Amino acid sequence: MNAPAYQGIKDFILSRIHAGEWGEGDQVPSENELAREFKVARMTVNRALRELTSEQVLTRVQGAGTFVARPKYESTLVAIRSISDEIVARGHRYRADVLQLGAAIADEALAEEMQVAAGSPIFFSRVLHCENDEPVQLEERWVNPAVAPEYALQDFTNTTPNQYLVRVAPLQRVEYRIEAAAPDDSTREQLTMDPLEPCLVLHRRTWSQSVVASIANLWHPGSRYRFTGHF
Repeated sequence: MNAPAYQGIKDFILSRIHAGEWGEGDQVPSENELAREFKVARMTVNRALRELTSEQVLTRVQGAGTFVARPKYESTLVAIRSISDEIVARGHRYRADVLQLGAAIADEALAEEMQVAAGSPIFFSRVLHCENDEPVQLEERWVNPAVAPEYALQDFTNTTPNQYLVRVAPLQRVEYRIEAAAPDDSTREQLTMDPLEPCLVLHRRTWSQSVVASIANLWHPGSRYRFTGHF
């Protein structure tokens, strides 16, 4: 199913901002100009601009036009602590093994969750995080190139994917769920788990710059990991 016309205009504006073509304070094309370019009614353009304004991506000045707003995501609005920081805070050694890093194609299910078109190019990584040389987390992550275009060029043995994304695409919103699951043979081997041991899996989806930035499945050996927190 095709995206509505106003969403195409929003995506166009966001892509220019993410690419650095339009920065803070730059004026975006007028409603009339966008209507002509996209061959749509002004009311369609107006909806796109109104939504981006409400999302604090744009700011509209009466009688002057529409401008790129000061980023409200300059500092991370949602704190997610990196597993390397957790391990170091316990006085233990941290190590990461990058098992896979590169490009992938979003199938229909993943595209729907990432809010991109099916068949879109995305980034994918698999990183094994170790504490005192013992595997404690297998991270599978899918990343939107629009917010992290150089993701696949990073050395994730020196910085975690989470640390990198927080730096280049600070978080606006996080959605997650935790469940017990049986790992496949490859995951069980990489995490050096007992044959019948279950995993604790954290599924997390994050937003930055008003789009889905990444989706991650974080697999943990049930006997060696627990989630803690406070409000």
